[in-house]
Amino acid sequence: MTMIANSPSARDILYQVHPQTNIRLHEQDGPMIIARGEGAYIFDNDGNRYLDAMSGLWCVSLGYSDTAVKDAVKAQIDELPYFHLFAHRSNNPSIDLAQRLVEKTPGMAKVIFQCSGSEANDTAVKLIWYYWNARGRPEKKKIIARKRAYHGTGIASGSLTSLPNIHREFDLPLDRFLHVTCPHYYREGLPGESEAAFVERLADELDALIVAEGPETVGGFFAEPVMGTGGVVVPPKGYFEAIQKVLKKHEVLTVSDEVICGFGRTGHYWGAEAVGFKPDILTCAKSLSSAYLPISAVLVSEAIFEAMREQSDKVGVFGHGYTYGGHPVCAAAALASMQRYDELDATRNARETGAYLQERLQALADHPLVGEVRGIGLMAGVELVRDKETKAAFDPAMAVGGACSAFALKRGLVTRNLGDTMSFSPPLIIGRAAVDEIADTFAAALDETLQWARQNA
Repeated sequence: MTMIANSPSARDILYQVHPQTNIRLHEQDGPMIIARGEGAYIFDNDGNRYLDAMSGLWCVSLGYSDTAVKDAVKAQIDELPYFHLFAHRSNNPSIDLAQRLVEKTPGMAKVIFQCSGSEANDTAVKLIWYYWNARGRPEKKKIIARKRAYHGTGIASGSLTSLPNIHREFDLPLDRFLHVTCPHYYREGLPGESEAAFVERLADELDALIVAEGPETVGGFFAEPVMGTGGVVVPPKGYFEAIQKVLKKHEVLTVSDEVICGFGRTGHYWGAEAVGFKPDILTCAKSLSSAYLPISAVLVSEAIFEAMREQSDKVGVFGHGYTYGGHPVCAAAALASMQRYDELDATRNARETGAYLQERLQALADHPLVGEVRGIGLMAGVELVRDKETKAAFDPAMAVGGACSAFALKRGLVTRNLGDTMSFSPPLIIGRAAVDEIADTFAAALDETLQWARQNA
């Protein structure tokens, strides 16, 4: 009993609360404890090896053992382990990183650092409100996002998010936050409706909502270029061009949430470039440091910054910031990561090896469980359905996606079920042999899931 009580699993259950986890079920089953990582692989406390086809949470883009990033972190800790950016103070890594980000991001002029994607999107909401106050239009404060969007779990970012478990019992979303149809043609397209007609309908819906709310009250629009946690939704061709016309007409600021899509994931450096999105504000995190240390950034256009300058001068100070924003060690990790992406030509690899991943997964489209295979670059989703012809979904209580994820894990593959969509986001350094391992293992897990589903239907 003493040994059990002192085990890592027992102590985890006793002392930690896990995010996005059923707490009671966790108390029953306990954690899978990861002890170390090497390249695209992770190893648990029992020494079992797994291919991490999710890069942690879409984020460990350089894999788990990049020496250059680790060396940069150690060198910076030895030189300056911390200093802040408040009240005219600064540090060299944050300056270098800000310059690097602006140089990599057309249309952006300045950078504000935070620690997480949720913080970055909360900051972007505040900047939209700050901007319209500076422009003498204090009523222009409503923010629009999309259904199934994921922008974080803070108060504001959680209100932007439109997933039931993020809102239920947390009294979210707050007022001022609105949501329009997810641009998922497979699920949201009407019978007989073409993709072009679907795009037109969504643009008309957005326009009608803004008109109904009053254009003078709508200040911002948030979008992931490719939706991640909402099910790896790639928008139809022409979607962003169509909605940007509506947003521009009504003077609505736009935010590209690049927390998942940034730094090459889609086969373009920024996801916005892949889908024709030209935002006023861009947020990023995750791959910014390959998740080796927590850091995020908000990049703003010159027009946004000019309003910030004017308003802070009027007030006397720009009254926003975080203790760890621009942390020198985190900034050093991000600088080294960005350098490695360039050296490894990670964006090209995501494009080329990503095309092979999409090809291997598309080969599973005829499987009885597979309704749709979708993705771009090294980012893919496979939606499981009860009936391929009608697109009928399984009863959520069956947790078919969870079962498929467990069968894959048993075979040494880490994927993540988003409901009944199986998602893939392997490290940007991955090669074709590892893609084959992902596809072959997942195919076997699909077969096992099919057998299980028939027995439990």
